[in-house]
Order: sequence, then structure tokens, then C-alpha cells
Amino acid sequence: MLGLASRLRALPDAELRRVIEVRGVTASGIHDFFDLAEALLDPSSVQVALSHLDRSTLAVLAVAGQLTSTNSVPSLNAVTSRLSQLGSAEISPTEVARRVDALHALLLADHTDGCCIPYDAVSAHLATWPAQGLPGAADLATALPPASLAAVPDTEITFIDQLAAERAFAVVSSIAELVNELSREPARQLSRGGLGLPDTKRLAAVMSVELDLVAPIVDLAARADLLARSDGYWMETETGETWLLERTTMRWAALAAAWQTALPPIVADTLPQQAGLHWGDDLAAFIAWLYPAGGEWMLSQLTEFARDAELLGITAHDTTSTAGASVLRGDLEAAVATIATALPAEVGAVYLQHDLSIVAPGPLAPSIDARLRGLADVESRELATTYRITAASVNRALAAGENAATLLAFLASISLTGIPQPVDYLINESASRYGRVRVGSLASGANVSVRPPDGDTVFLSYVSSADAALLGTIAVDQTLAPIGLVRAGDGEHLLSRFAGDAVFWALSDARYPVAAEDDLGEIVHLRRHQIARVVVTPTVDTARNLVEKLRLGAESGVSVADAWLARQLDTAIKAKQAILVSIAMPGGAVVDYLLEPASVSNGRFRARDRRADIERTLPLKSILSITPAP
Repeated sequence: MLGLASRLRALPDAELRRVIEVRGVTASGIHDFFDLAEALLDPSSVQVALSHLDRSTLAVLAVAGQLTSTNSVPSLNAVTSRLSQLGSAEISPTEVARRVDALHALLLADHTDGCCIPYDAVSAHLATWPAQGLPGAADLATALPPASLAAVPDTEITFIDQLAAERAFAVVSSIAELVNELSREPARQLSRGGLGLPDTKRLAAVMSVELDLVAPIVDLAARADLLARSDGYWMETETGETWLLERTTMRWAALAAAWQTALPPIVADTLPQQAGLHWGDDLAAFIAWLYPAGGEWMLSQLTEFARDAELLGITAHDTTSTAGASVLRGDLEAAVATIATALPAEVGAVYLQHDLSIVAPGPLAPSIDARLRGLADVESRELATTYRITAASVNRALAAGENAATLLAFLASISLTGIPQPVDYLINESASRYGRVRVGSLASGANVSVRPPDGDTVFLSYVSSADAALLGTIAVDQTLAPIGLVRAGDGEHLLSRFAGDAVFWALSDARYPVAAEDDLGEIVHLRRHQIARVVVTPTVDTARNLVEKLRLGAESGVSVADAWLARQLDTAIKAKQAILVSIAMPGGAVVDYLLEPASVSNGRFRARDRRADIERTLPLKSILSITPAP
């Protein structure tokens, strides 16, 4: 432990922080470099580190440990020679040196003067592996890998690529619906994690997917920063808003790139990067062989990313697609070029029907789809999407700033069947009625004169209309009960405790010709669109804080050797253990005392001499060694 503590103390701060992070050390209970060394050499910590090492690196570590225990010099050549004797294939001094460097960086071994010396605690832990059913040094060096991954016949790759493209198109379409839906109505994140069942059902219906696919698809979208949690709700982000205006291929590319970026390097290196290779049991067996101590967590990682790979078309039927192979190799441009040839072409025209429906004969260009959604509701989404124009949807478009002329001009520009008379009538009729009901805020301005009824309730908004009968209908409409409308004292307004935008959209959903107005009575345009407010919470850099704490403790001027002696004495004091202490006397003589330590302070320690039955006070600098009493 003394050697490791000295090494830790000599490391630069940046490297020390990296070691703490990589080895997953927590700051709890660590007060000095000896505590840190002890934590790193703890069997559980060593096991976690070993679980992330591949078989060849473990073989180097195990062999070096065996050579050290037999008093041999575990040089690189000695380790290489021993591995060759055990029958390890394709091993070379260069390869051994690379793996020794990795072990040195993880603080599992010390690499000095051409030697690889594992720490005793690491070698001792490795020696227990055979009793736990894990491979020993000989098995690590000689066990052959499982059979290579099975490849599908070349004739089936075309089928795999076609199926992968269908899945890629389906997931892009589903996520587009998801992002659009959450921009309109966010989904609440439960305190225990995940979405509630009502929101899950709503999103599943919108995306036309099974319930159990909602969470994975939300994860895919969040990984690409299309969604984010804000105030406990999943909402669309600015990135998601921009993504919706991209072509289908670019949308898929963003999702695939996010998936590939999120792959842990240790997982990415094991995935087959050739089209037509199967990811099934053979891949699981290979991972279990390659990481003998980490198969469980590796397989859990593989399961998650393999599931997402199927959704994205990286794989199909657990087989790497041609586009997926390019993604795994990091060649996103080639992947996009491959997937683009298989995706359905985007269209820029629709069929307007007399029943107020709109049929797109293929995936619409994103800019057209975005504007059409402002005018109509999506009724069904397949390769051919169906929209429907309603009075409420037209009112929504008018509230966003459109008018009858701009809406009809837009429809005329994309319609292959002209503008049917019912569509023309509905738009013009809705535009003529728009604004018969007004919603405003009571916060400030000219409308604060609206007199509320008696009571202590604070009202935030009002509803007004020149049509008294219409206002009366709104007052008794049970679908509007959640916004709690009550008559004002003047009888000409309805008041609500909710903000004006909430009241506006409630009336709009109930198909009333409502418009929002400002304090001067002028119509203002609203858009039902909510963007996540992502507040970056400063993260606590625990590794940096721990390093600063250790450095402060090391500035006391006490040498590592003296600190180690003090630690041994402190341990003996706490355990009330007698120790044999070798003291260097003036003149060069060495005297052994059998002592019971009592205290350590100011570079000296006080103890009771069991043989002479007297109390002694000795300087720490005179101690040559400390060993437990027999």
C-alpha cells in the first residue's frame, strides 16, 4: 500500500482525477492517499476494474502476478515468454507492452524499468478466481474463442437491407409524431422514473406503436437531444424543432449518429462491423469469452443497444445491415447514401377530398407537413398520411397568424384536386367567425376594470363576447369545467383562475371561435408550441474535490514514509495491538522494542514498553520498521 500511496501522491492532478473517475472511487471515508490506495486495492474495487478488462489483458496480469510470487523478474520478455509457454497465440512483446501500459494506467500494476509488477492485492484477488468459477492464468492464455459469427447468405442481405430501411423509416416517422405531440402536450415524468400509463397510451396511439416500444423510442429521441425534461415533463427541444424540418434521411442520420456516439468503446469494439453478420447467441458467447469477469454487464449493455439498433435499422433480424455496418465503422455519409436508396421518396402534393380529408400519397416534404399540421389534424399515419380539416384546426391556424387567403393559397399550391367547395366554405366561415369570443389577461392594462364577483379568489384571465347567447353557452359548457369559468360582477365577462393561454386553448379545443387579445383589445396570435427549458445544473466534480482535499492534507510537510508509519501506529492503537518496532539508535545500533502504542503527535509517538514495563516517547524518524507482535 505504501508504494501505491507514494505513486498516487506523485501523480499530476489531471491524471489523479482520471484514475478516481475510471476506477469509480467515492470520496466517502477517504482522508489521505493511504485511504485512496486502500480503496483502490479493496477486493470489490479490484473486481470491478478486472470486469472491464479483456481476456488477453487479464492473462498478462495473471502471468505477471505468478512470476512476481515466485521471485522471478516479471519483465516484458519474461511475461511474453511465459504466455508463449502456456500456448497463448499471437502474443508479442509489443502487444504485452500495450496491455501493461493499460494495467499501469488503471493502477492495477506498476510498470517501471521494463517490469510489470501487479500489486499484491490484485494478484491475490486473481488467485481466487478459479474457486469462483472464473478462469486462472492458464485458461486466460490458452482458451480458444467461440466459433466466429455466422453470416447470412449474400442473397439474404438484400432482404435484410430492405427490412432495415422499413424500420428506419418507421422509427423516424414515429419520433416525428412523438416530437410533434410533445410540443403540443408534454408528458409527465414520474418521480420513480418513466412515463405514466395515460401518457404512455397517448404516445403509443400517436406513434402507432405497441406500449412497450414507447420508452425505447423516447430514449432514442432524447439521446439525439430532440426531447428533454423540463420541470418534470418531457418536451420538444429547439433541436427537435429543427430536426422536424429536415429530410427523412437527415432525420435518420441524426438518430443513428446519436446511437453510435453513445456506444461505450468497449461495446463498440465487440460489435460486428460487416454487413450480414448475426448478433445472436454467437455474439453473446463471444462477449462472455472475451470479458470473463464482465459478461453480465457487457450483455446488458449489448441488449440495450441491440434493441435500439433493430429500431433504427442498424440491424434487422439481429443481422447487421449494409447501412448499419457503415454506422458502426463511423462512416455516416456512406450509411446515409445507402439508406437513401431504400427510403420512399418524399412528395410535395396531396389530394383534398370533399369530406374535408387530405391524403398525402407518400411521405410529405417536411416543410409542407409542418405547415399542414398547423391547419389540419393528423388522422392516420402510414406510408400515405391522412389529415382532416376541422373548425378547431382552422381556428388554430388563424390563431397562429394565418387568414383565409393564405390558407387557401397554400392548399391550392399543394393540391392535386383543387380546393373542394366544403373546404373553401369551412375556411371562409371559420375566418368570418374568428374572434367572436375573446380571451385576455387580467394582470394589467385596460381590462383590469373587469369587476370580479365577491370573494377572495384571484382571477388571471377573462372571456368576453358581443354575443350574449354564445357567452351563456360557454358559461354552462361542462367540457370547460376544468378552467372554472364564473360570471364577472358586470355580467358581461367570464373569469378564470387560469392564465389566458390555458383558457384560450381550452375554448379552441371545444371548437369555439376564440381569439386572444392584448390589453388594448387587439388580436394577438398564439401558437400551441412548448419548448423545453433545459436548465444546466452545475455538476459537482467529486473527483476534483477529492484531489484538492488530498493535496491539502499532503501539504503538512510530513513525508510519505512518516505518514505511513503514523498510519501503522494509529491502526495498532485502535486495535490495541502490540507491535515490534526497530529503532535506529545514535551510533548506528538498531534496537527492537516490544511496544503498546498509546498516541502519535508532532512527529513522536508514546508507547508502553512491555518488556521493561516503562513508558517511552520515540521520534518517528528513528523507526526503521514496524511489524505486528507474534
